[in-house]
Amino acid sequence: MKLVETRLPGLLILEPQVFGDARGFFYESFNQRRFQELTGIAANFVQDNHSRSARNVLRGLHYQIRQPQGKLVRVIAGEVFDVAVDLRRSSATFGQWAGVTLSAENRRQLWIPAGFAHGFVVTSEAAEFLYKTTDYWAPEHERGIRWDDPAIGIEWPLATAPLVSAKDAAASLLTDAEVFA
Repeated sequence: MKLVETRLPGLLILEPQVFGDARGFFYESFNQRRFQELTGIAANFVQDNHSRSARNVLRGLHYQIRQPQGKLVRVIAGEVFDVAVDLRRSSATFGQWAGVTLSAENRRQLWIPAGFAHGFVVTSEAAEFLYKTTDYWAPEHERGIRWDDPAIGIEWPLATAPLVSAKDAAASLLTDAEVFA
């Protein structure tokens, strides 16, 4: 596995070593020991989630203010543009975002540490998205930032308005959001 750093400290791209031949391919999608060796992070994953979304569905930007979750995300079918926003007020990159294309073809994974909001938009016909979390979902602590907050300025690869949930459409702007210290 290869580690690629992003412009936001702690936000990491992981590229697996894939073994392929005429029969297909094999790769190790997660190995706790190797993850810790590469990242220095001793993550304890407690929950796996799987979603399927159609083209132009945008989910996010989500985070939990208490019981914050680190997430290791990947796509097993289709393609998404995946985004993380630094919500750690003490960080030099507070309010900044980074995005990466994750797909079944490139097999990349993104490590999103606690303290970041997360979202993605589906850029293929449909996509299946998997993620491991370091804490359990706690709906009472779930928060959201508007996907189109001009203060953040995410450059989503959209030709038309995305399909968003009512909850995501009503999310806070960064200036009004509860964030991390």
